[in-house]
Amino acid sequence: MMKSDSTLFSEIKKLIEQLTPQTISDERKTVLQPLTDFIQSKVKNHQEIRINFICTHNSRRSHLTQVWAQTMANYFNVKNVFCYSGGTESTSLFPMVAETLQNSGFKIKTISEGSNPIYSIKYADNGHPIIGFSKTLDDDFNPKSEFAAIMTCSQADGGCPFIAGAEKRIPITFEDPKIFDNTPQQAEKYKERSLQIVTELFYVFSQINS
Repeated sequence: MMKSDSTLFSEIKKLIEQLTPQTISDERKTVLQPLTDFIQSKVKNHQEIRINFICTHNSRRSHLTQVWAQTMANYFNVKNVFCYSGGTESTSLFPMVAETLQNSGFKIKTISEGSNPIYSIKYADNGHPIIGFSKTLDDDFNPKSEFAAIMTCSQADGGCPFIAGAEKRIPITFEDPKIFDNTPQQAEKYKERSLQIVTELFYVFSQINS
C-alpha cells in the first residue's frame, strides 16, 4: 500500500518506523482480524469507514486507540477513515493520555478548560485535527449508524451488550494503565500501553489492500 502524502510530524513518523509488529502473537492477530476485515470490506466497496472505540469512561484506552487509528489510516493512505471514541459514561480525557501523545510527537492544544476539557490533537501539519474529549458512546458527536464498535475494555464489552446503530461489534481489549496512576511507573506504563496500541493498529492497517 502507498504511504500517505500528508506528511506526519517527524517524531511520530520516526516512532512508527521503529515499531515491531512481528512481535504480535498469533492469538492477538486473531483478535485483530475482524477489524482488518471490516476496514477491508469498506475499502473494497468504496464506503466510508467509521470506527468508534469504546471504553467505560472514555478517558484513556478509547482515546489512545482513536488517535492512533486515525494516524495509521493517514500513514497507510487508507482514505475515508473516521475514528471516534465514547464511553458507557462520560468523565474526562485523562491528562497523562494527552501527555503520552504529546511525548510521541502529536501537537496538542487545549480548546476549552473545565471538568471535561476539549483538546485539538494534530498528527500532521495538513491533517485534520482530532477533537479529544470524554463523551458517551451515543453522543451526538459520534456516528449513529454504519460503524464498527470496538470494545477496548472488558467492562464496557460485558456491561454494554447492545450498541445502537453498530454494524459490527468487535472486542479488542487492552489492560488499563490506570492501575499505575500516582505511582513512579505511571509515565512508563502509559507509554507502554500506547506503544502496544499503535503497534497493533499498524499491523491492522498494513494488511489493507486498496
